[in-house]
Parts: sequence; structure tokens; C-alpha cells
Amino acid sequence: MKKIIAAMLILTVCAGSVMGQIRKMPSEVTNAFKEMFPKAENVSWKDNLTSWHAEFTNGGVETHAWFTSKGEWKETNKMMAFEALPEAVKDGLEKSKYHEWTPGEVAEVTKKDKSLQYRIYVEKSSLVQKKYLYFNAKGQLQREAQTL
Repeated sequence: MKKIIAAMLILTVCAGSVMGQIRKMPSEVTNAFKEMFPKAENVSWKDNLTSWHAEFTNGGVETHAWFTSKGEWKETNKMMAFEALPEAVKDGLEKSKYHEWTPGEVAEVTKKDKSLQYRIYVEKSSLVQKKYLYFNAKGQLQREAQTL
């Protein structure tokens, strides 16, 4: 009985994965994307079931953008070098409890509400703790999130 339930669960998950990959991208999403990023290159899309995620190059910068299935823009992340962060953000990290953690990937995050944040990946030890830290433009730590 347990084997039958496990097999049904696996089939359900696999079918859901396939359905998520087969779903046709709405034209509202591609139209909104083209309007917002007319010079985007090397675009690849991921279907997140509740939204669409585009990874692309925009003006030579690795960029990620999320849209709803209705084509409403949600967020854009522009990857950047740690050295390119505003001094206030670097100073905010230095003054935070994470100042001894090793910084990694950095992104400028623009949200639908027009707020601007800087996301910094930090780790204490590659095997111990990893987090995303979100700072505002003034260098104030707004929130932290565990990585997956």
C-alpha cells in the first residue's frame, strides 16, 4: 500500500512539473518584457507557476526580471560587483553584525513600488551559514533571508 501511495505521489509531482513546463507563456508577459527591456539579449524564461522569471543580459549586465501571468512587472535584479555598491551600503554592511562574514554575489533590486534595495549574499562558512542581506540606499539593513 505504501509503495502504491509513493508511486502515485511521484506521478503527481512529475505530471505537475511537466504541466508547468508545457504551459504557454502569455503574450502579455512577452509584450511587457519587450516594452520594458527592448535591448535585452540572451533571454531565457522560467515558469514559476504564479509568475514568469526572465534571465537576460541588458546593456552587458546580467539581469533578472519577474512578471505576473498578466504581464505586470514585479521586480528586477541587476547583478553588480561588490566594489560598485554605494559607499553607504558597504559602510552599512561593515557596521552590521555580519561584518565578518564573506560577501559574495550582489544585486541591485528594484521593486514594483519603486523601492530600491541592494541584496548581498554573505556566508560565515560555506558549510555553516549563508544569508541574503537587503540594504536600502542609505545603508540600513532592511531584512535578512536564509538561502535555500
